[in-house]
Amino acid sequence: MSKLWQARFFTTVNHLRDLPRTTVPEIAFAGRSNAGKSTAINILCNQKGLAFASKTPGRTQHINFFSIGGAHVAMHRHDPTNIDEIQCMIADLPGYGYAEVSGDAKNHWQRLLGDYVQRREQLAALVLMMDARRPFTDLDQQMIEWFAPTGKPIHCILTKADKLNRNESINVLRQAQAKLDSYVDEDGEGFPFTVQLFSALKRIGIEEATAKIEALAGLADGDAAPITIETEHE
Repeated sequence: MSKLWQARFFTTVNHLRDLPRTTVPEIAFAGRSNAGKSTAINILCNQKGLAFASKTPGRTQHINFFSIGGAHVAMHRHDPTNIDEIQCMIADLPGYGYAEVSGDAKNHWQRLLGDYVQRREQLAALVLMMDARRPFTDLDQQMIEWFAPTGKPIHCILTKADKLNRNESINVLRQAQAKLDSYVDEDGEGFPFTVQLFSALKRIGIEEATAKIEALAGLADGDAAPITIETEHE
């Protein structure tokens, strides 16, 4: 059974000053508002309503944190979370790229997302969700370019792969890996970027994504890190 199934809502923040003062690794999920991010998180965590998908894409303007470890499986359990046993956090970042969102909201998201992915020490890796039919939009590439200088891993999940036939799937995956390989540091060295196909509808790539995320979060070895739950407020 995947440790991701233990995910529980932890907190939500709209400003960097309110980020939880944790010491455990965080895995951030990012993507366009219509990339299927919430659906993928729910499937990977085996819970229908953990990550909320708004009926109006792009309206969520905050970061939702889910704890892994320290609790029994699933949200329907009402027993308390053992804070000392939390092993990592999932950070569900606001979806980006929805045209009807106001300019002020977009600017706020850019600052929030950019600062979080560039400065958050606890952030261990980024999971970037992209529609397999339209990967690497300008905003997707902007997210990669924000995060790449940290030198931390990015795992790209190409969603809605059921919309592609076999040849299309092979070509998309090959082209995506080539795109990721084109990113290099100032010494010409490549970054730890990986990619896979995924379909919530056909349940394609769930085991692969689960194994990768657990490895990035340090969950494979079962070691728990200490955690505090204080938050800062101005």
